[in-house]
Amino acid sequence: MRGNRSRNETGELRQKRGDTLAGTIEAQYGVDLGVRSDCRLDTLRDRTGETSIAGIIEKLGRS
Repeated sequence: MRGNRSRNETGELRQKRGDTLAGTIEAQYGVDLGVRSDCRLDTLRDRTGETSIAGIIEKLGRS
């Protein structure tokens, strides 16, 4: 199945925008990240040290 994000110049999938809200990720993936829904994705990346959404969900997610 093809995803929504395009690839960058090196062929890797581009990163999800940093201004995406935690509430959006929680709704899309059906998880509770334990943070306010208006917390930004770039803040979650800084807090967890993870760059991928899957890594953030693994560290913070409570399904």
